Amino acid sequence: MTVSTPIAPRRRLDATDLARVAVFAALVAVLGLPSGVTVFGSVPITAQTLGVMLAGAILGPWLGALSMAVLLALVAVGLPLLAGGHGGIGAFVGPSAGYLFGWIAGAFVIGLIVHAGRRTPVWWRTLLGMIVGGILVVYLFGVPVQSLVTRLPLDATALMSLVFVPGDLVKAVIATAVVTTLVRAYPRAFRRTWVTDQRGVAADAPAPADSRVP
Repeated sequence: MTVSTPIAPRRRLDATDLARVAVFAALVAVLGLPSGVTVFGSVPITAQTLGVMLAGAILGPWLGALSMAVLLALVAVGLPLLAGGHGGIGAFVGPSAGYLFGWIAGAFVIGLIVHAGRRTPVWWRTLLGMIVGGILVVYLFGVPVQSLVTRLPLDATALMSLVFVPGDLVKAVIATAVVTTLVRAYPRAFRRTWVTDQRGVAADAPAPADSRVP
């Protein structure tokens, strides 16, 4: 006889979810307060992708992506939430537009990898999520749009973008350290229940009784 493990039903967004989405949108905005260093007169180097990484890893794929969508919606209506106090619809037609949309996809992919199999985040999977979602996916969106807007060849634009990689790797390491520390010290921050291993041993720290996977 095969015994199936019941899967908790999806819960609807509640006030706490919305508050967490707003907090991480605000975090990314705050990380953009220092003016970014502009590279080759086009795309600035900022700390905001650190916030994107944390949003995807802590909120999970859907809420992480939603927090970035909320931030970009606020930018679109004119709020100066991007690096150096920039905002408005013009941000979505400039060289960095692709990177902005990449934040949404990147946060989603980070959440998928970090919480793969609904298991407790471990450092190597967390770092992998930061690199794949927070760097590769964002570049996959950003580089082609930058090439199109600046009218530079795609390969030349990709080569220029390598200047961002060292800083992004540092941010990936920082984000991984923050997430793994939270898993040990305050797992309730993730607001989700992680599964047990095959021996029946809990694979996570205690979670709230009403916590379910979003």
